[in-house]
Amino acid sequence: MDNIGNSALPDMTFHHERNAMNYDDSNPFARILRGELPCIKVAETDAALAFMDLMPQADGHLLVVPKEAAAEIFELSDASTVACMRMTQKLAIAVRAALRPDGVFIGQFNGAAAGQTVPHVHFHVIPRWEGQPLRMHARDVADADTLEALAKRIRSHWRAD
Repeated sequence: MDNIGNSALPDMTFHHERNAMNYDDSNPFARILRGELPCIKVAETDAALAFMDLMPQADGHLLVVPKEAAAEIFELSDASTVACMRMTQKLAIAVRAALRPDGVFIGQFNGAAAGQTVPHVHFHVIPRWEGQPLRMHARDVADADTLEALAKRIRSHWRAD
């Protein structure tokens, strides 16, 4: 503070509203949550749902979505944030046990500039193997039987509370 009460630091407040992705209740994740679109479910709680990504970047790629309607994490309630993070961690553990990858990537994007393509908060859990590049995002739809087989393996290691 200077001697007249002004901060010596510039205002670094980010006003995300100008770049915010608007929630659209016809987005595919909202439609999955309402039962209007199918999914290959891996886990579910009162607050969150996890299912296989139909266009996976790696075998075992899954998504965790809150049941609360929110486009970006900035709008998500504390309770839903905690529920999603808890489910994401437990599924990362299940993926590691089921598929034995060299690593597990966890990602979450906010806004188109960050790479978010669906206006509903979601977390990616992606197994990674040394020397195996990720497939292109949202490019090729995977075989449903392959996704179901991977989901079954992951489900066998899922531990609900």
